[in-house]
Amino acid sequence: MDEGIAVYLFLGFLDSGKTKFIQETLEDPRMDTGEKTLLLVCEEGDEEYNPDSFNVKYVTKVTLESEDELTQENLNRLTEKYGVQRVIVEYNGTWLLEKFFESMPESWIINQIMTFFDATTFLNYNKNMRQLVFDKIQMTQMVVFNRFKGEFEQLDFHKVVRGISRRPDIVYEYVGGKVTFDEIEDPMPFDKGAPVIEIEDRDFAWFYRDLAENAADYEGKKVRFKGMAAVSKRVPKGFIVLGRHIMTCCEADISYDGFAVNIANLIKGVKTRDWLTVTATVTTQYNDVYRAEGPVLIAEKVETAEPPEEIVVTYY
Repeated sequence: MDEGIAVYLFLGFLDSGKTKFIQETLEDPRMDTGEKTLLLVCEEGDEEYNPDSFNVKYVTKVTLESEDELTQENLNRLTEKYGVQRVIVEYNGTWLLEKFFESMPESWIINQIMTFFDATTFLNYNKNMRQLVFDKIQMTQMVVFNRFKGEFEQLDFHKVVRGISRRPDIVYEYVGGKVTFDEIEDPMPFDKGAPVIEIEDRDFAWFYRDLAENAADYEGKKVRFKGMAAVSKRVPKGFIVLGRHIMTCCEADISYDGFAVNIANLIKGVKTRDWLTVTATVTTQYNDVYRAEGPVLIAEKVETAEPPEEIVVTYY
């Protein structure tokens, strides 16, 4: 392929349904495009592949026994040895995605990512292995919950996925074969239509993400929120950065995220780590804080404030 070798990446924990889905995919005659396909298996559970049922003619199955075998050198060798034109990967649920991306040959291009979970164990995994769950959802295009039961609340699963990413479709495959798509709407925990959009302390992470992703929705609107100030040589005169520490996945990924705020002469002597409550109008402008266009808040009122009860906020 002139455009590169298409990679189809299937994620999830052991016995989450990856093998079954890939087997059915390779049994589909529409997948037989004549391309030489590498089936790269990074873990083997109870279910095994049945190559005799494949309708895709040119499939070479290679199993990686350990993470040490996941190297660019090894994947390049396999690509050349088998004349690979397409790659299907059943990825190990305990390996981080970063390892795969570091090992990908330059000719490999991600075409699709799907993630599978056993609904009967998912919430427990999320509670005890949050980093691995986050890792499997953060970049996926679809999340499939297998073995879903009528007594389960879709909202419990929906919240976990949307707390990580608003991008993927969510599918529930019930015991018995019924399949439904997630149609739960995601209203923000604040009123975007209010004369002044009030952001509660606990909701800053959602506000930060929504304003960053959907700045046009806020253009010209007034907002009020509490944040921790940051000042530096990079911040233009008359401006501060106002934000919060946000934890997306786990303690290791906590970062300070905020917006450029033009405070003009409304308050003097602001220092880094000062807590302020600001009422401001949202605009989109170039600012040196971003070194690009981004949300710039024009303050009309700035007040000193007490730190919130929770210094770090999350999406869940």
